[in-house]
Parts: sequence; structure tokens; C-alpha cells
Amino acid sequence: MSAATSVSLAVADAVWAEIRSAGRASDEHLSILETLFGKNMLRACKIVDERGVRRVTGAPSGRSVFLVLGESKRKEEYLCFPEHLCTCYSFFYDVVGRGEQLSCKHQLAARLAEAVGEHQEVEVKDEELANMLVNL
Repeated sequence: MSAATSVSLAVADAVWAEIRSAGRASDEHLSILETLFGKNMLRACKIVDERGVRRVTGAPSGRSVFLVLGESKRKEEYLCFPEHLCTCYSFFYDVVGRGEQLSCKHQLAARLAEAVGEHQEVEVKDEELANMLVNL
């Protein structure tokens, strides 16, 4: 990872922490995140505005994963660990493969929705959550 990427991610983490602390994203927060993530941040905001983020939590462990709606007409849902992985094509192509993006829009939507409390909560048994992950 380059020094510039490390700095960008550190700045983003600080902004996410401020948003979580405030429980809302100010115009300044969104402007900084848009500078760091470009069009993916704008698309993430649209997903959050359309209530396209669900956090699925296993009981009794409390472990969770996000399901984030795509923007295509098919409205596919992508499994997402916001800071680490998304099952969408863009994550593997733009983030991992070419390294052109720091995060995909689904990861950003999940982080934003969680930080401002704008996601739907779903609780399932741990076994159901494990089955979701196995059936990727």
C-alpha cells in the first residue's frame, strides 16, 4: 500500500469516526469523503437515501454483515464487510484488481448507513448467518 493510500484511508477513518460520534454527516464530512472516494461516495449516498442497507446480525454471537442493494435494474444485494470486502464486481475489479478505488460504493453505503443509523436491522440465528456466508 502506498503512502498516499495510507494517508487517504487514515483521513477517511477519522471522518467516519466524527460522523459516528455526531450521529450525522455534515456537508463538510461528505465533501471530504467525496474528495477521497469520488463518484462512489455519491452513489453510496443514493443507496443510503433509498434505504438500501441492511445489517444482518447473528444471535447470540452478535456478529454482523451488511447486505447492500446495487443500483442496477436487477436490484442485486451484495454481501459486504464495510472495511474489508464486498461481493460486487467493482470491488474485485476496481479495488483489488486495478487498485483504482479505495472502496466500492456498497462498502461506503454500509459505513455511512451504520454511522448515521440509517440501516435496517435484521436478526437471525448464528447458523443462518453462517449459511449466508457459506453460500457466497
